[in-house]
Amino acid sequence: MDQRSDKVKVVYNNKRATFDYELLERFEAGLELTGTEIKSIRANQVSLQQSYVQARGDELWLLEANIAQYVHGNRQNHEPKRPRRLLLHRREIDRILSNLAQKGLTIVPTRLYLKNGRAKVEIALARGKRKHDKREDIARRDADRQVERALREKYR
Repeated sequence: MDQRSDKVKVVYNNKRATFDYELLERFEAGLELTGTEIKSIRANQVSLQQSYVQARGDELWLLEANIAQYVHGNRQNHEPKRPRRLLLHRREIDRILSNLAQKGLTIVPTRLYLKNGRAKVEIALARGKRKHDKREDIARRDADRQVERALREKYR
């Protein structure tokens, strides 16, 4: 039995995804990378800002994720926004693809992290929020902040 602990270092957290989408179900996927890509990820040279996940045949691909070129790389350095295949179990892919068939669902990458030295991306099955939903979230956050402030003032 493997006795090592899961060491997780979050490299990039896509906060915009939680604001724009209602996240329904999350999955952990591996990434098919080249040598210079993993070095850039370890140096925190990553952005998932405009990235999305697309189904091509019976595979899932991470598109438009920006992994900067490795500074000390040579002419075989990687292209920053190339498509990267996501590594998941077959039944997870089938479950995601069957849920994607539902109206209004999409897959968004929520964060990228290193787990035991391997790059992982957390993807979520999501439904887009409407403008009034976003306003409700902002109003709820403001109300919570005011309550916290009032409690702090009361117990000083």
